[in-house]
Formats: sequence, structure tokens, C-alpha cells
Amino acid sequence: MGENKKLMLAGEWYIADDEELGADSRRREELCRVFNTATDPERRQAALREMLGSVGEGVGIRPPFQCDYGSYISIGARTFVNFNAVFLDAAPITVGADVQIGSNVQLLTPTHELDTERRRAGWEKALPITIGDNVWLGGGVIVCPGVTIGADTVVGAGSVVTKDLPSGVLAVGSPARVIRRLAGTVEA
Repeated sequence: MGENKKLMLAGEWYIADDEELGADSRRREELCRVFNTATDPERRQAALREMLGSVGEGVGIRPPFQCDYGSYISIGARTFVNFNAVFLDAAPITVGADVQIGSNVQLLTPTHELDTERRRAGWEKALPITIGDNVWLGGGVIVCPGVTIGADTVVGAGSVVTKDLPSGVLAVGSPARVIRRLAGTVEA
């Protein structure tokens, strides 16, 4: 593994335009193409399992689906991902079991430099995203770098999650804010 990739996976600043990362991305491009265009469900599932780091039993992802590398994504059993999901996995993305992900949801681990010269030079870093078990992300939700969403939480459609959310809450808005605890959940 090259130094640039090590920096990326460690959450440090790295240059995204790198030969090794480019090769990983080309691998993902081909697997996404197969997944998104295959009409045979077995071929589609095989591409998904080859592309992603880990796929639990009964996972359903509706195409089209896009990701950066795929190999840094782990999805738990019985999770459902609706149309047009974008998982940018320059850092690990961990999705628990029994998660419902609405259409047009974006899980975005990369962030870019605020300094104009470093941004122009291509510096970025990525922070992991973790989605707990039994979470529901409504349509169009955006989850920003470094965010953890606790188990049993619901995030309303169109929300932008910029900070961690605890377990068992309803959060909405941009930025997403907790508006209440959900019935049947216990405070962590």
C-alpha cells in the first residue's frame, strides 16, 4: 500500500490524484457499471459483493449506486438502500443491520482544504461515517465526514447531518437537530 493511500485511510491530508487511488477507482467504475446495468440479479449481487468490503445477508441496493472505491464500505444484514445513493468512501463507511436508506442519500467521507492554494493543489482528507443498526435515513439526507448516527435513529428527508446523532432520536433540518426521543428507545 502506497504512502498516499495510507494517509487517506488514516484520516490525514493526502493528494487524491494518485496512481494507486486511480487504479482503485477504475476497478470501482467497472464494478459499478456492471451493478448498475446488469439485468440478472445474480450478476448484480456478485458485482456488489466484489465491489464492497462487506455485504450482509439480505442487503438490497437499488441501482444506480455510486461510490469512490467500494472496498471501504461495510453494510449489515437486511439493510435497504434506495435509488441514486452516493457513498464516497475515501474513509470507511460502516452501515449497520436493518438500516433503511432513502433515495438520493449521500454519505460523504471526503473533505477539502479551506486554504485556496492547498485546495487547488488537490489536498483532501476523509473521516469515517458510521450508521448504527435500525437507522432510517429519509430521502435526500446528506451525512458529512466524521459523523456517527446512533442505533434506532431517524433522520428526516432532506436533512444535512454535520455532527454525531445519539441513538433513538428523530433529527431533522440543515443542519440536522434532534427534535425528540423516539418511543420505545432507551437513552444511551
